Amino acid sequence: MTYSIDFRKKVLKVKQEENLTLAAVAKRFQIAIASVVRWSKVLEAKGTRNRPTKIDMEALKQDVALYPDAYHYERAARFGITEGGIRHALKRLGISRKKNPQTSQSQPRSTASLSKQNEPL
Repeated sequence: MTYSIDFRKKVLKVKQEENLTLAAVAKRFQIAIASVVRWSKVLEAKGTRNRPTKIDMEALKQDVALYPDAYHYERAARFGITEGGIRHALKRLGISRKKNPQTSQSQPRSTASLSKQNEPL
């Protein structure tokens, strides 16, 4: 839960004016002691860490459709990113690797498939 800047300032002001300990001020405002310690160091809340994705998701869907048997490192080379980046992007799209039931057991093979939730209605 993120507390407003006004509330944080109020807590620190009361702590300073009444010369309260960290535990006392935390108990009074029903917050964690760690929060008071953190606010005394840095009052502002940290921003979100959402970074824009480097990969075009529509292009990745088309790549999966064109090359269903491709390995992650092959897709990564085509898109110019790491294998982990491909893995995370496929996970966000709901694409998982499934065994191909048409192949025999002596020649195991896996393919990427789109889940039902990503198909247009």
